[in-house]
Amino acid sequence: MAESIRALKSPQPSQCLMPRRCRTFSGQKGPEKQQGGCYLYGRSFSPTLTTLGRQLAALEDTQAAYPVSSGMAAISSSVLALCNTGDHVVCSNCVYGGTFAFMKSYLPQKCGINVTFVDITDLEAVLAAFRDNTKVLYTEVLSNPTLVVADLPALAEVAHNRQNPASLVVDNTFTPLAVTPVHWGADVVVHSLTKFISGASDIIGGAVCGSKDFLDQLFNLHTGPIMLQGPTMDPRTAAELQLRLPHLPLRVAEHSKRAAAMADMLVNLGAKVVYPGLPNHQGHGVLKRLLNPGYGYGGLLGLDMGNPVKVEAVSNVPLAAALMCIWLSPQGTTLLSVQFNMQSVVAFVLLCAYSPWL
Repeated sequence: MAESIRALKSPQPSQCLMPRRCRTFSGQKGPEKQQGGCYLYGRSFSPTLTTLGRQLAALEDTQAAYPVSSGMAAISSSVLALCNTGDHVVCSNCVYGGTFAFMKSYLPQKCGINVTFVDITDLEAVLAAFRDNTKVLYTEVLSNPTLVVADLPALAEVAHNRQNPASLVVDNTFTPLAVTPVHWGADVVVHSLTKFISGASDIIGGAVCGSKDFLDQLFNLHTGPIMLQGPTMDPRTAAELQLRLPHLPLRVAEHSKRAAAMADMLVNLGAKVVYPGLPNHQGHGVLKRLLNPGYGYGGLLGLDMGNPVKVEAVSNVPLAAALMCIWLSPQGTTLLSVQFNMQSVVAFVLLCAYSPWL
């Protein structure tokens, strides 16, 4: 934590006295200081994005980080930087829908990169899925939206303890601050900043956090996915996100507090609740080991309605929809996603840290 605080400290007064023109155009504040580089082209680098990147690196305790235009931009850039044609990826079978489509269709069809999906909680299945050419093991800390918990230390052991080690890439969108994946062996951490970090779903953004060498790889002039594919975040968006980061700890703690209160209330009403903070959740014990103190088990819960008919009925009741918007949505924007499983339908909602109703 001390290192994170130091990373966010302002420059010393003597540094601030240097004329802005000299600091920027001499290369001292540029991305390639040792080579005398400077901020030459806005699509590639920006002082505002670099500042936000330093803050996100402090958030995830990584050497470096950089914001991009969306969570999918962060995911695709990271995987494409780590893999080449003919390589292989092992991916959790319960990931965000956009990630699933990218892994299942885009990588094999457009890039010649094969992907094997596995139950990320079955370590034997994960190990069995590895090949000699496996370069990435991909998972979410808390899956979107089914809330499956990944055992990061065990997965890191599987990925790294091999003749040809693979990189463990972890999506930490649902558990910022609550879990620090690099402390449990993750090599790369990605985020959709749109959700909890922005706090209001009114900003679209993503982030890649990792080693300095990996971030340099993303910006390689000839092969860097961020350098060449243009997933650049607007500097004005980055500036606004910087204003929201200082109160992220308060928001995350309150999200979890209210999610836990809602989960308990629904359980007492007889509902089938899916929430990792409940002792009966399959991943409760694993997540408990991973958590940083004070941030709770996350702000997302699910209701197993049993069948699609009930979900449709609840969704079509105006009063229920209104209450859901007031009680459960992030600052008034209803986010209700429905996951069709083999035997049931699970309705998930994000909880708002600013709701006055709990």
